[in-house]
Amino acid sequence: MTPHPASDAEFAALVTGDDGPALGFQRVDDYRAPRWPDQTVPQQVHVDFEVDDLDEAEADLLELGAGKTAHQPNEGRWRVLTDPAGHPFCLVKG
Repeated sequence: MTPHPASDAEFAALVTGDDGPALGFQRVDDYRAPRWPDQTVPQQVHVDFEVDDLDEAEADLLELGAGKTAHQPNEGRWRVLTDPAGHPFCLVKG
């Protein structure tokens, strides 16, 4: 995935190619990050990314600014990480 050229401080998108799907993100005033697995502030979306090597992908994403949640239901099959704003997503062993 590559950054979309229309990305700026208020909107960002990742695209898979010229004709592929895009995943967009926008800034929200008074945003409160989800508290997974607590549902006091529930997640707004959940995305799984299939990877060949969980440890390698996790290390790469942590280096880029992702976080890792304390609650890991099945670390051998998937990892729950968060983006810098707190949205949870999973790495799934391919």
